[in-house]
Amino acid sequence: MEQSVLQDNDIEILLNDLFEVYGYDFTDYSKASIRRRVNRLFTLDRFLSFAEFRYKIKYDPEYLKRFVEQITVTVTEMFRDPLFYKALREHILPVLGTYPFIRIWHAGCSSGEEVYSMAILLKEANLLHKSLLYATDINPEVLDRARKGIFPLVQMKQYSENYILSGGKKEFSGYYTAIYDKVLFDESLREKMIFSTHNLVSDRSFNVFQLILCRNVLIYFDKDLQSRVFDLFEESLENLGYLALGSKETLRFSTIAPRFKQVDKEKIWRKIA
Repeated sequence: MEQSVLQDNDIEILLNDLFEVYGYDFTDYSKASIRRRVNRLFTLDRFLSFAEFRYKIKYDPEYLKRFVEQITVTVTEMFRDPLFYKALREHILPVLGTYPFIRIWHAGCSSGEEVYSMAILLKEANLLHKSLLYATDINPEVLDRARKGIFPLVQMKQYSENYILSGGKKEFSGYYTAIYDKVLFDESLREKMIFSTHNLVSDRSFNVFQLILCRNVLIYFDKDLQSRVFDLFEESLENLGYLALGSKETLRFSTIAPRFKQVDKEKIWRKIA
């Protein structure tokens, strides 16, 4: 039997179900991105009808977890875009080092690779002892993986290359212990991290930060939702604090743009008013 593709009104019904039953609000996410991810899962799991798919999402808690993970998970790796991390290392951390205490928020942290990258930068700058890294995501499954600090060994070669390109001078393998086909990152890095669920769509500010990173998340949001998230970041950012976005994201044309100045071509802005 040939499998059909879900129509826009089908997907709208699913999103309404998620909001009404579980409180997940995806209605302002990029329509194209949601459509692509939902249809991919519908095809991958071989559902024969929309009704079957909808029933599974509404009444099977385990499948709901899979559904949320599949439509929210972002591709990430440690020291992704090494020049971005080099800019942090050379230009941003020396300024943050003048603060008595440093609070950093990784918004939409996914499985945590970026958070561990930041912890390594802070450790090498001798700033980790006075830093706290808040890592949040809507997806509790990926947060649980991030919290454990366990990653596939096969990825370490690429991560090590990224680390060196970011300006790293130490042995990257010194930050983790290999256990069969996995690695466990050091407790000294993990103890400075706080992982928590947070929905950028509906949850509010929960602290004041000197640096907020939200990279390659906003590309999945429509313009109105991006604007709301930017307002949240401005509210959460200390004056003269920094906001870092992904390579395809920008503050330009946003309502908060006049109160920020781009300080590095690697998509880093500073709050100036």
